[in-house]
Amino acid sequence: MNPSPQQHEPIASVPAKPSLPNGPAAAAILSAGVGCFALSVVAVVADASKPVARFCTFYLPTGPLSGVTSTAIFLWLVTWFILARRWHNRTVAVAKVNAVAFLLLFLGVLLTFPLFADLLLGK
Repeated sequence: MNPSPQQHEPIASVPAKPSLPNGPAAAAILSAGVGCFALSVVAVVADASKPVARFCTFYLPTGPLSGVTSTAIFLWLVTWFILARRWHNRTVAVAKVNAVAFLLLFLGVLLTFPLFADLLLGK
């Protein structure tokens, strides 16, 4: 007997594909923002403080810039390593991570302008 048009056979549910965790990618994005912000902050602090500038002089011909960039790279890599390990198998809110990363990037770029850095230092 044919089923009437109003009766439907149950559709077999297809199991959803397991999604890949986005934690490692989010860790890379957020750590890039942290690295950009760290570069600007360390540069402003080294510019404002002679002892910090001397401490950041890893290579004399380049002056404090060698230590500023090396410190920022170190902080970026450490942040990436820690976040990647913590978020290895997790799915995180990428929209929030992106917002924080772009905010840090914006603040880092803002601090590269002497006007804003001088205002922050009270010059």
